[in-house]
Amino acid sequence: MGKLCTKSASHRWLTNFVDWIKPEEATEEKICAQAEELRDRMRGKAKADGLVVRSTPWAGSFAKKTGLRRHMRGNHEVEGQDVDLPFVISPQTKEGEDIKSLLDRFERYARESYPNTKRSPTKCSICLDFQGTKISYDLVPMLAVEGDDKAQVLLTSDGKRRTTSVQKHIEFVRRRTNKSNTQDGRVKFNEGARLVKWWREICQSRSACLEDVPTFLMDLLCAKAFDECGVDETYTETLSRWFGFIAHVVRQRKRVQFSDFPSVVNATESGLWIVLDPVNSANNVVPPSWSNLQLQELTEWFEDARDRMGRVIAADTAGDGGEAREELVALFGNALKDHGGAP
Repeated sequence: MGKLCTKSASHRWLTNFVDWIKPEEATEEKICAQAEELRDRMRGKAKADGLVVRSTPWAGSFAKKTGLRRHMRGNHEVEGQDVDLPFVISPQTKEGEDIKSLLDRFERYARESYPNTKRSPTKCSICLDFQGTKISYDLVPMLAVEGDDKAQVLLTSDGKRRTTSVQKHIEFVRRRTNKSNTQDGRVKFNEGARLVKWWREICQSRSACLEDVPTFLMDLLCAKAFDECGVDETYTETLSRWFGFIAHVVRQRKRVQFSDFPSVVNATESGLWIVLDPVNSANNVVPPSWSNLQLQELTEWFEDARDRMGRVIAADTAGDGGEAREELVALFGNALKDHGGAP
């Protein structure tokens, strides 16, 4: 396949679009300020309650710079920006490590600090939804790991305990973004991941059995595609290669794993398909509830995207901007018409 001109119409539209789908700079500044206020208030409540907060590291797509703007899809508001606020604690007793007790405490801290803000529990956090600013935060109590300031234990309401590292997960993405910054062209790893995550939202909206594909899974599939294929000078070529590579990996149920960090636990062998957490190789991030039905549909998503990107490249080469734009809209939704620039 020959190289596309970096000024091809599809590359220009995708460049404009990826600049639009990321959170606005003003929103990021607001998040930083509000997050610090949240941390201060929660730490103060925890201290008064006898709970020792060791650290409050940044986490999630906000820190990785792979988050999406909050947006409407039909009548449904898509959360977009994922703002996780871990609170790494050292309980004084075993009873203090109980996730229900911790979530009850943090719900109370949030209620006392922000009585008029909507609160809802998840299996491992308390979500605070600030309607006025349209920004929500997940307050995530985690346990400290003695002797390792970059490790935490994540607790979930089903009784599971998983050792992880929010700092290493951020480093994992930043390594690839930094590497892409050294290569020619406009395409960056984290921006490619944004486009793939937006595309996932479109696919989920049309699906009957895949309505919640984990963000972490998409991050890892993009990382493996980047490790194997890198980035090209255009988003068009890059996504074409990524979608094709991932389609093959999912179709063949190829094991996905990384060597960024040494693991002290044995890699998991269970599951129809295995995609390993780079920080904890005992953690298979493919949902255990997925059957071959879900995996087949995921395969079809990526194969369809691969084929459509091939048609975009062919249309670009033939100078058929209308066909290229039509295929991109089928992939990324009608928002690309309004925010991809003039046709």
